[in-house]
Amino acid sequence: MHILIIGAAGMVGRKLTDKLVAEGHLGGKAITRLTLADVVAPSAPEGFQGKAETLTVDLSAPETATRLAAGRPDVIYHLAAIVSGEAEADFEKGYRINLDGTRHLFEAIRQEGLRKDAPDQPYKPRVVFTSSIAVFGAPFPDKIGDEFFTAPLTSYGTQKAIGELLLSDYSRRGFFDGIGIRLPTICIRPGKPNKAASGFFSNILREPLVGQEAVLPVSPDVRHWFASPRSAVGFLLHAGTLDLARLGWRRNLNMPGLSATVGEEIESLRRLAGDKAVALIRTEPDETITRIVDGWAQDFDARRALELGFKADATFDDIIRAHVEDELGGRIGG
Repeated sequence: MHILIIGAAGMVGRKLTDKLVAEGHLGGKAITRLTLADVVAPSAPEGFQGKAETLTVDLSAPETATRLAAGRPDVIYHLAAIVSGEAEADFEKGYRINLDGTRHLFEAIRQEGLRKDAPDQPYKPRVVFTSSIAVFGAPFPDKIGDEFFTAPLTSYGTQKAIGELLLSDYSRRGFFDGIGIRLPTICIRPGKPNKAASGFFSNILREPLVGQEAVLPVSPDVRHWFASPRSAVGFLLHAGTLDLARLGWRRNLNMPGLSATVGEEIESLRRLAGDKAVALIRTEPDETITRIVDGWAQDFDARRALELGFKADATFDDIIRAHVEDELGGRIGG
C-alpha cells in the first residue's frame, strides 16, 4: 500500500505518520511506500521499513497536485490548510490554499484516472479530507446532527464547505472514493501557538501545565466541541479503512467529541495540576476572537459516526491526561 499525507509537517500529520510507521499497515495491508508532502519540509519517518519520500511543495500550484497524483497513492490524506484566523485575516490566501489547493488535488486524481497510456490500470484511490465544524453557522439547535445545513460564518468554514461538496461530487462520479471528516477543535495541540482563532482552547492548558502564563481572550462561559490529537489520528486511520458503501453518497460527517465550556476546561486543569497552574491564566478579552467563536457550534449529535465505529474522548480529564502522557512524559510542571 502507498499512502500520501498532504500536510504531513503539521501536528496531526506528524502524529498520523508516526502511528502508521509504528503499525506498519493500514487495514491489514502492509504500507510499502509513504509520501509526505507539505509547504515546509516534513521530517523523514524513523524506522520505516518501506520506501519513504518527503516533498516540500505548495498545493495551491496546479502542477503540485499533478505530481502527487502521478505516484498513484492508494490512500490520500488531505490535511493541508491554513487555519481559521489566518484565513479570515488573509482572504486571498485562504481561498488559494484551502479551496484552490483542494480543487487542484481532486482534479489531478481524476485526470490520473483518465490517462490513456494506462487503460488497464484503473485508478480510484481512497481520499480522506479533513473538514471542520466551522462549516456550520449560527443560529444552532441544541445539538447539531449531520442533517443540519451548512451555512458557515467564516471564510475558513466556507472554504471547507465547498471542499465537502467537491468531495461528494467527485466520489459520486467515481473519480475517487472519498470521505470528509469534520474534526472538532483539537485540544491540547502540542508545540507553539498558531494563528487559529481556536488556539486559546489549547493555550490555556498547554502553557500552565509547564509553568508558563497563558492568555484567555473569551468568557469562561464559552462552550465548544473538542477532541484530543489521539482521537484525531484514530478518526483518520478509521476513515482510511472504513467501507464507504455504508455512507451512501453523504460522504461528510461530524466526528464524535466532547462538549465543554472554557470554565470546565479550567476546572479540569485545576483537578489535575492544581490552583497554581490555573493562576497562570490571564484574562484579556479580544473582540475579534470573541466574534469568530460566537459563530461556532457548541454541541453535536455524532451518532452516525459512532455507529460507523469512530471513537473519541469521554472527559476533559482524558484529553489533558493524553497530552501529559504523549507530550510531557507523564509529568506536570515547569
